[in-house]
Amino acid sequence: MNYEHYMRKALDLAREALSAGEFPVGCVMVCQDRVLATGSRTGTAGDNTNEIDHAEMVALRHLVNSEEYKNSNAVTLFCTMEPCLMCLGAIVLSGIGEVVYAYEDIMGGGTRCDLQQLTPLYANNRISIVPNVLRKESLELFKAYFSDPDNSYWQGSLLARYTLDQ
Repeated sequence: MNYEHYMRKALDLAREALSAGEFPVGCVMVCQDRVLATGSRTGTAGDNTNEIDHAEMVALRHLVNSEEYKNSNAVTLFCTMEPCLMCLGAIVLSGIGEVVYAYEDIMGGGTRCDLQQLTPLYANNRISIVPNVLRKESLELFKAYFSDPDNSYWQGSLLARYTLDQ
């Protein structure tokens, strides 16, 4: 599978989110070289922010409604930012076989959790994690986001400082 090809599709979704004033995260779910579902981050622009509509959660909702969705273990998830704990939990419970991400979430990323140390519901699921695919391109989107004073989501956070210092 061409990781860069599908990550570019996720980056396109992240660019669309950024142009709408949203946090620039895009997600693409692929099985046998077919895109089954996509999502981008919503709920970060304006006054009514939420922590539920992450790109991965949106894509997972679309995936389960897809008629082509048969074998979740054969699905590879591409995301412009490392999944958080909420998203990783949903990904693991959904049986997704592989996660490929571009930029590490130094503040809230969940992929470094040792699933083997968790309860059997999580520990018995095997998932492959591939970091840093097109990291530079994703980093540029997050720099653009955090450099814009109109974007208040996570401004001044550890993630914002980490991103802008690179």
